[in-house]
Amino acid sequence: MPAAPQTNSQLRWFKSSYSGGNATECLECSYGANGALIRDSKISTGPIVSVGSDAWRCFIGAIRSTPGRVRVTGLQNL
Repeated sequence: MPAAPQTNSQLRWFKSSYSGGNATECLECSYGANGALIRDSKISTGPIVSVGSDAWRCFIGAIRSTPGRVRVTGLQNL
């Protein structure tokens, strides 16, 4: 049985602790039944990008395997 759709206010949004101190260039992420949702933290009522579970796993795997990358926290494989 699929999960019931959630409204924007019901989603649990988070941003990385490495998102920057000036708060001008931050994205927020929320995990849903079918993948990850991404939005601009400054415009919480703005557009949301939906990323499917397979694409999200590929994205996270690529970040984690890139030499010299910035440490990423708070992201999980779905």
